[in-house]
Amino acid sequence: QVQLVESGGGSVQSGGSLRLSCAASGYTHSHYCVGWFRQAPGKEREGVAFIDSDGNISYAISVKGRFTISQDNAKNTLYLQMNNLRPEDTAQYYCAAAPRTSQTCPGSSSFYPYWGQGIQVTVSA
Repeated sequence: QVQLVESGGGSVQSGGSLRLSCAASGYTHSHYCVGWFRQAPGKEREGVAFIDSDGNISYAISVKGRFTISQDNAKNTLYLQMNNLRPEDTAQYYCAAAPRTSQTCPGSSSFYPYWGQGIQVTVSA
């Protein structure tokens, strides 16, 4: 049974930083996509950053240059370092995982069968 558990959320002022972690267990696929999504109230869930089993990385345009996704395979943990946070980054953040079936990791949430419970990030002006 796959389990994804996020940690590290919280509240910061605009310009601040946070690091999210996602501890994974029970995941056995050697070729995978893992990533971070976020969902603000009244908005659709959107892809933020993705990394695959070969280390290929992609970002949403809105976070490129501010957020960094990384993984520690020894710890089975995914990270999202968020710098220069803005009020519009306020959302519930989710980590997600899926077997990799294409050259790039899809940004659509419907592709990902495994999800964490979500963690709140609030950025005040």
